[in-house]
Amino acid sequence: MLKRYHNIVGGVFRVVDACVIGGVWLAAYWIRFNVPIIEVTKGFPKFSKYAALTPLVMALWMTVFSALKVYQSRRMLRRTHEVHLLLRAHGVAILFFIALTYLFSEYKYSRAVMMYFGVLGAFMIVFFRLVLRNALRAIRKRGYNLRYALLIGEGKAIETLIGRIEKFPELGLRISGVITHESSVLQSVCGKPVIGHFGENPREKPIAQLIRETAADRVVISLPRHQYGDLDRILESLKNETVDIQLIPDIHEYVTLGCEIEDFDGLPIVNLNDSPLNGWGALAKRITDLCVSALALLLLSPLLLLIGALVKLTSKGPILYSQERMGLDGKTFRMLKFRSMRVDAELATGAVWAIPSDDRRTAIGAFLRATSLDELPQFWNVFLGHMSLVGPRPERPVFVQQFRKDIAHYMLRHKVKSGITGWAQVNGWRGNTSLERRIECDLFYIRNWSYFLDWKILFLTLWKGFINRNAY
Repeated sequence: MLKRYHNIVGGVFRVVDACVIGGVWLAAYWIRFNVPIIEVTKGFPKFSKYAALTPLVMALWMTVFSALKVYQSRRMLRRTHEVHLLLRAHGVAILFFIALTYLFSEYKYSRAVMMYFGVLGAFMIVFFRLVLRNALRAIRKRGYNLRYALLIGEGKAIETLIGRIEKFPELGLRISGVITHESSVLQSVCGKPVIGHFGENPREKPIAQLIRETAADRVVISLPRHQYGDLDRILESLKNETVDIQLIPDIHEYVTLGCEIEDFDGLPIVNLNDSPLNGWGALAKRITDLCVSALALLLLSPLLLLIGALVKLTSKGPILYSQERMGLDGKTFRMLKFRSMRVDAELATGAVWAIPSDDRRTAIGAFLRATSLDELPQFWNVFLGHMSLVGPRPERPVFVQQFRKDIAHYMLRHKVKSGITGWAQVNGWRGNTSLERRIECDLFYIRNWSYFLDWKILFLTLWKGFINRNAY
């Protein structure tokens, strides 16, 4: 349904975006040297110098836009989200472009041209995208190039599907009617008329006849699980029809991270809650973890030695504290921290969370925990591959066993490596705060993971993630 739409429309968007960005690059040169907004003081460079760069500009923008999933076919976007995605991708492409031209080119391009190009490019890409979207909606609204679907089934999945189709009219899909089970008393489903029934009653019109009467060119089947016994009969009645047939399994309530269909040598496999961290994305994340953690250990070594000395001088016991935590795929590892509490801190209480004004803390422990300096040894965990720079914070197995019973989808946070920092932490959900909100943030991170989201979280951590009133 979406695949065919995005194969056509996505191709159009790629061509238009490439033409727009190439045209804007040339227009930026013309504006800079023909419109006296800013005085030209260093002469007029040849147009050919800039024109020769146009193919590189177009190729770079298409590469970055594809990498940032601007042409993603798995979901539809609201206009505000699409504009945000376009502007973010355009900004990243600008940064790459400036770096490439200044690092690998002896000729220095005008900074004013770059500025005009960045501002005008952002405006024109968004403008043309919205124009194309609105034009497509207008064409479909007038009744051109429409396709008609006949829905078979009832329940939450059908209702959700109808809502999605109504939400995105640019798909050009209209619903001819709904066919429900013969025992159903429904006259309509979400405003769509029930035009027939399936089952064993010979007096009901055959589905094939309803397809011809409604001129439907697509049949979408979504039965409640208790009606799956009728699926064979429905598919048998459609085996000689030329319409497209699509099947939506009634499993939507179990889909939290995402759902994809995989073709395994002709066998369709539904992947539920599959991790987005695979392939080149996982490789890029691991390389970044290795490089940044090694650099951090090297640059922070004087600070690490100083903190280690202070821990040793202010309390008895080891400098580092090793604690079992649960990470990727539910496997445990030993997480390192600078020791901030007495050696016998849990001797009487067992495993408990820290509390405000905790008297188990050492003389320097309160400061280390409040500033997150006690977490610095975890760069070694990252270097070894136990953790990542960014991801859900790892929890102790004893707490995991409790939380997995009380909080829905808690274990899904272990679909990716644990991190030193994460989306929950930069949004203030750290320490003894709402577990439900932290899980929401963790699942949001996993669902929306991208390489650039990791960098965003790292920068936010530098800005506001170290010191937190809930860290004690």
